[in-house]
Amino acid sequence: MDAKNETGVRVLLIAAGLIGISGVMAAAAASHAGESRNLAAIAAICLSHGPALLALGLLGQGRVLQSAGWLLAGGTLVFAADLGVREWIGHGVFPGAAPLGGMAMILGWICISLAGAQRIRLASK
Repeated sequence: MDAKNETGVRVLLIAAGLIGISGVMAAAAASHAGESRNLAAIAAICLSHGPALLALGLLGQGRVLQSAGWLLAGGTLVFAADLGVREWIGHGVFPGAAPLGGMAMILGWICISLAGAQRIRLASK
């Protein structure tokens, strides 16, 4: 693995850890703060995308899976940050941040599907 790819792997692993931490903290806060849809959503998104980023950081090879990791990491961070700022400050990070983050996460999952389809195609040759 070259230095550029190694740096990308390290960044994905850092993002996985930070997103996992955020998910646990949001879950704890949601259980003590009463009924908070924002905190529950942050917990669900972070605790589902953190392990995916861990897997992509450790096992994801190729440009498509690396793109998936970047999209999932960036989208999750933007989405969770927007909901967190809404929860504690009362307004979003910027207009359309949550939908932008959500779209990035969707594109990341599409990239994972495309990488799987690409591997099936290559294996059948």
